[in-house]
Amino acid sequence: MRMRQAVIVADAAGLAAGYALDAFLGDPRRWHPVAGFGRAAGALERRLYRPDRAAGAAFTALAVGVPVLLGAAGALATRRRPVARAVLVAAGTWTVLGGRTLRHESEMMGRALRDGDLPAARRRLNHLCGRDPSVLDEPELARATVESVAENTSDAVVAPLFWGAVAGLPGLLGYRAANTLDAMVGHRSDRYARFGTPAARLDDLLNLAPARLTGLLTVAVAPVARGDRERAWHVWRRDRNDHPSPNAGQCESAMAGALGVRLGGRNVYFGRSEVRPFLGDGPRPEARHLRRAARISGAVGRSALALAVAVAVGRAALGRAVPGPDRNGRVRGALGRAVPRPTGVEDRVRGALGRATPAGVASVRDIRAGASRVGAGRGRAA
Repeated sequence: MRMRQAVIVADAAGLAAGYALDAFLGDPRRWHPVAGFGRAAGALERRLYRPDRAAGAAFTALAVGVPVLLGAAGALATRRRPVARAVLVAAGTWTVLGGRTLRHESEMMGRALRDGDLPAARRRLNHLCGRDPSVLDEPELARATVESVAENTSDAVVAPLFWGAVAGLPGLLGYRAANTLDAMVGHRSDRYARFGTPAARLDDLLNLAPARLTGLLTVAVAPVARGDRERAWHVWRRDRNDHPSPNAGQCESAMAGALGVRLGGRNVYFGRSEVRPFLGDGPRPEARHLRRAARISGAVGRSALALAVAVAVGRAALGRAVPGPDRNGRVRGALGRAVPRPTGVEDRVRGALGRATPAGVASVRDIRAGASRVGAGRGRAA
């Protein structure tokens, strides 16, 4: 039991260390494991692709299942090695997080817009989302950036920490695999209209709780960027379900309220456009809002880390509080003291059975049989 608790605490330490690595170093510039996974998933797609959902389901199951199994194998191999577990979880957490890169891109976009360099700003937008930047002016570039920061704070920060705290290393790797597949094949297009549906639905499912947590945390930390917490709460409550995505509206509405801007409108992609409902009541975003959005994103990430560590440590504390048998078969309580030996009827049961049994672990069948013998003996004595 103590080793299991130590390993769970190692998960918490690994999450914190991985977050720190991402905060200070950002994404690896070369040989990024997520990029390698994307190439492998692309090769698998070319082999399995058919324009139907069954093929998409097989593709999604294989592409997500392998990272989950790898994470489970790593967790199993380090189940009695807390230090190795912490190092492995730290490496996995650093790999799947993208908070520093997200904030950096937001700040660089804000700098380009403040300098009036629209060509540079349009080039940078491709690092954040898949919209066609050639038709966007400054307010629309700023809006696209704020919306991307809001949604990706959930996808690239809160959700990985959530699944890492709840499911450990398999949760970290499995979530990142599912989210990457959604970015690859989960969008609406002629090729992926059916094939990409399973990946998109899985990503929606895995983000249900993290997206709502992101919205609540955004409301809570709004003052760090001179935002109004009450206004953010009002806009989030009112507008969060207006978005066609079950999750994006949770994050974007809270960010709109925190910044005091209006998001939504017509989104132009390459070859198609979509009209999204308006979220928030203020003016359209400007360059000055991007630094504030990055500040909120960072505060949300730190809050999510604190919650993730608390959940992981809580799992260890819960395991410590649940009684269980020790090496001698004796049940120990939450304080580690052995439960007193049973007396009375149970002692007579063990005597009737003609053998000693470990305290508190005689089976129901044995107890019933022994009780019958005790009763029979009393009948003969009478």
